Amino acid sequence: MKFYSLNKEAADVSFKKAVINGIAPDRGLYFPRDIKPLSSSFFENIEDQTDHDIAFKAIEQFVSESIPENKLKEILTSVLDFPFPVIELEKNVATLELFHGPTLAFKDVGARFMAHCLGYFLENQNSEVTVLVATSGDTGGAVANGFLGVQGVKVVILYPSGKVSDIQERQLTTLGQNITALEVNGNFDDCQNMVKTAFLDSDLKSEIQLTSANSINVARWLPQMFYFLFAYKKLKNKEQPIVFSVPSGNFGNICAGMVAQKLGLPVAHFIAATNVNDTVPLFMRTQEYSPKMSKATISNAMDVGDPSNFIRIRNLYKNNFTELKNHLSSYSFTDEETKHAILSVYNSCNYITDPHGAVGYLGLKEYQKDKSDTFGVFLETAHPVKFLDVVEETLKLKLPIPSQIQNVLEKNKVSIKIDTYDELKSYLLNK
Repeated sequence: MKFYSLNKEAADVSFKKAVINGIAPDRGLYFPRDIKPLSSSFFENIEDQTDHDIAFKAIEQFVSESIPENKLKEILTSVLDFPFPVIELEKNVATLELFHGPTLAFKDVGARFMAHCLGYFLENQNSEVTVLVATSGDTGGAVANGFLGVQGVKVVILYPSGKVSDIQERQLTTLGQNITALEVNGNFDDCQNMVKTAFLDSDLKSEIQLTSANSINVARWLPQMFYFLFAYKKLKNKEQPIVFSVPSGNFGNICAGMVAQKLGLPVAHFIAATNVNDTVPLFMRTQEYSPKMSKATISNAMDVGDPSNFIRIRNLYKNNFTELKNHLSSYSFTDEETKHAILSVYNSCNYITDPHGAVGYLGLKEYQKDKSDTFGVFLETAHPVKFLDVVEETLKLKLPIPSQIQNVLEKNKVSIKIDTYDELKSYLLNK
């Protein structure tokens, strides 16, 4: 399997090269040259397979040129060591819980998979790689945890000052060792633009090897398709068409689900649910893609005004808007609507959602107004305790603190404040 740049001005590369590069030399995102559907029998008998077997068969075609079978199975065993429950809440509505990993966020799978892959690629080499990543919330903690102590890898995380929750900030600023947090005076888009600029900086490229652990990196992005396959395994016998509503910021998660659909996953439709950062919902109404400055919300991991992965989604459907619309709907919701959904789900189902899951729930309910015959699954992408202030204030109750969160609350935050790209460049060159 080769990966090509979506800007189409760079050479095709292997999975290994795509992971180490992070982004193509022409600033394009890497994308698999081919996506070969799995056999119909794979889906017909999916309930008889383990999650590890399902993941292996899904990812093998993309990575086998770079990672041997035994090593890939070893990586998947290490990465997928926690559950992915599907919980039915009301008629035709369920949630897929993706927060049972070490940092209580869906990004644990992709971050750990990438860390294991990069660690394998750097074995027995004297070279060192700097992982440069921007986060709007959960990516930073998941990447920090996944790469902590990995030999030959330094991790530099950029996050927008004052725009992540206290717990999210502590998860990425308290680990030390090979992890450094840079606190940026700006928003997530500023952080992401700094990262993309760094990849094309000839001064940096001549001195250090950079890669990214955002969902722009194929090793972070592709493993997210596992969730959708695992959920289908549990819901295969449902009589209604299955739809997924995905809280969406940088659009990597929902794009991975659409790749799973290209593999043959019997999914009827996807819903991209966003907060007021509504670049994609507007595009789906007008066919005009107009990135904008991101706005801060209570669902901060989705505070993205120019989602990187949406170009991958459009490419999946060959930039055919009619075809895309057959597979994707998108809606945006305000903070007030989100809080109301948190309260409503708790009162009716005795279930606590985080703000992102609540947006996913709202997107699903909006879609089902006209498609009531569907069985809908919204993704609960982070543990509600990671947004403690918002959830407790909305529900007027105290949440118990899981042990992995209690551990970081007892540590001191360490970050370096920066304002400009030049400060980032100076840090990278001097460190």
